[in-house]
Amino acid sequence: MTDFKGQTKLLINNEWVDAVSGKTFPTINPTDGSVIAYVAEADKADVDKAVKAARAAFQKWRNSTPRERALLLNKFADLLEKHTQEVAELESLDNGKPVSAALFDVGFSVETFRYYAGWTDKITGQTIPVGGDYISYTTLEPVGVVGQIIPWNFPLLMWAWKIAPALAAGNTIVIKLAEQTPLSGLRAGELLIEAGLPAGVVNIVPGYGPTAGAAISLHPDIDKVAFTGSTVVGRQVQKASAESNLKNVTLELGGKSPLVIFNDADIDKAVEIAQVGLFLNQGQCCCASSRLFVQEDIYDEFIKRAAAKSASRVVGDPKDPKTEQGPQVSELQFNRIMGYIKSGKEQGAKLLTGGERWGDKGYFIKPTVFADVTDEMTIAQEEIFGPVILS
Repeated sequence: MTDFKGQTKLLINNEWVDAVSGKTFPTINPTDGSVIAYVAEADKADVDKAVKAARAAFQKWRNSTPRERALLLNKFADLLEKHTQEVAELESLDNGKPVSAALFDVGFSVETFRYYAGWTDKITGQTIPVGGDYISYTTLEPVGVVGQIIPWNFPLLMWAWKIAPALAAGNTIVIKLAEQTPLSGLRAGELLIEAGLPAGVVNIVPGYGPTAGAAISLHPDIDKVAFTGSTVVGRQVQKASAESNLKNVTLELGGKSPLVIFNDADIDKAVEIAQVGLFLNQGQCCCASSRLFVQEDIYDEFIKRAAAKSASRVVGDPKDPKTEQGPQVSELQFNRIMGYIKSGKEQGAKLLTGGERWGDKGYFIKPTVFADVTDEMTIAQEEIFGPVILS
């Protein structure tokens, strides 16, 4: 275990607290499988406490002025920008993405908060023409207490995309961080408090889906749940929300996005686009262009160049500026991807490059390219969520 000095507790009502159960869970460095730190493990009892804090804070926060909310969001953005390098290195340590990529994520998170700070005084209703001496108008109001469940692939960006708009609109929040990658979200919570966040407005509860996540989905005093993650779990969230209090639900789930390349394309440029579209974030992206459809008369040349470029991709230490691809986020994810690669080979896809572990420790996978993939193959039908190009 490393000598980690960062935040590892739950944030409830602006206080850093242990879980009611006293339980913790390890968060793992995917470059070598070592434990970075043990983090407080939230479950139903902690979610209950967080929801009570969010509910108590709601009326005051919803009645805050747009200017007050904008000032807070902008101050937080300034603090996050000030700590860009620190947070990027923390994100890389916990997630495995290259620091260069994490720096982009932090910068985009800063811009997200500044963007929504600009929305606080623009959330307006309408005046509607009606007959007679009457005025009909609408107003937009905050939903209330919002439960948010975020994934591990873009930990800080997902945190920002969920929290910033909800705060701008006057909602209070209970957010569950992914158990694989809680550290940057907890550090950002410290910066929120430094920015002047009122107690109870944002509550952060790292933990597991079947316990903390389920408690959020089922909670009768949460007005909305926003979930980003797998389609399988998304169905469970929607079902739990319906079975409890019919809370509003927003789901961002998995995908199997196609990239279509015609014979008038610049092949080298198309190869580059395909590489970015699939290998971004170690292939762990729900909008990855994970299926390539290439017009027949340029197929052989395209796939040859794609395989050569993939084989030259720099895999290695996320701290090295030259590294283009770090490890997968966890051993579970590593094994799942390797299982798909094995399935592709067994079902007759042609492996052109990669398909095996990189290095002798950690969860690195060599960039992989399959050719002659047909629609009935498992790898063509299911989301791999890893550095595997199919064509």
